[in-house]
Amino acid sequence: MSTTPRPGARRGARSPGGGPPRPGRRGLDRVTALIPVRLRRLGLPYLLILPAILLELLIHLVPMVVGIAMSFLKLTQFFIRNWSAAPGAGLANYEIAVDFDSAVGRGLLHSFTVTVAFTLLAIGLAWLLGTAGAVLMQGSFRGRGLLRTLFLVPYALPAYAAVITWSFMFQRDSGMVNHVLVDQLGLADDRPFWLIGGNSFVALLVTYVWRTWPFAFLMLMAALQNIPSDLYEASAIDGAGWWKQLRSITLPMLRPVNQVLVLVLFLWTFNDFNTPYVLFGKSAPEEADLISIHIYQSSFVTWNFGSGSAMSVLLLLFLLLVTAVYLVATSRRRSDA
Repeated sequence: MSTTPRPGARRGARSPGGGPPRPGRRGLDRVTALIPVRLRRLGLPYLLILPAILLELLIHLVPMVVGIAMSFLKLTQFFIRNWSAAPGAGLANYEIAVDFDSAVGRGLLHSFTVTVAFTLLAIGLAWLLGTAGAVLMQGSFRGRGLLRTLFLVPYALPAYAAVITWSFMFQRDSGMVNHVLVDQLGLADDRPFWLIGGNSFVALLVTYVWRTWPFAFLMLMAALQNIPSDLYEASAIDGAGWWKQLRSITLPMLRPVNQVLVLVLFLWTFNDFNTPYVLFGKSAPEEADLISIHIYQSSFVTWNFGSGSAMSVLLLLFLLLVTAVYLVATSRRRSDA
């Protein structure tokens, strides 16, 4: 029996898979056909990142705009329920923050100085320990995998759990630090205070570096994997020792990673709030008064949200300025090289 279709008979539409057409597919194809191919290619990346942009607006940019608006208001505890009733302050909050003859300005300047010193020391120690650990872990020896895992434990621990543990260790009477230094090693005659007074800066620095250096170690260890071993073999044949290889091969090859690492550590360290807050509470000692905890005290302890917002905006401008200068300097150095 012949299966030849009769003249004039229309064949049923088929989908690309051979089955019947899906409902609405023809309409969707018509709508897609109206969009130029070039526009579809250019718009697809933006469509894919649209959810991330919306979340970024919701989580970061919107609160940032609100904080900037608060800095121009005399927003205290009396107007917290009704922001619209708060009188405008203009630039008064900023003038008070940068007036170093006033108590508020002197306090902010002292906190800024402490934060700069803390940031420089923390970044330097974290980078030094991370570089030393990454270089030493490149050689093959028994137990290397276990040591790598142990080195990453401080970075894997939750920040609050790690800092609370250190706060117990720094207790004067029952802490492990004083037990080792005084009772076992005999390095001091009396048990020092670590969470108040001048030693609080040392306690804060030790706690933060212990938490941060594994990140530098992880980044640098991954970067060292990309350095060809032929370079070390050729330099060894030419008579270069370990120190010469470190200065002439390892550190120059790690320069691009170090540029990014230093910037990330700077932003993290200068903005760190969790470590001093968990270690000292709402009121940090004067010697460890980082700018993040100082702004928190100005906003949520004294209930002057307008002044605290102005300090936050000044901090944001400072970080943007330092970041821009750093990126320009590093990009110029790369172009000169």
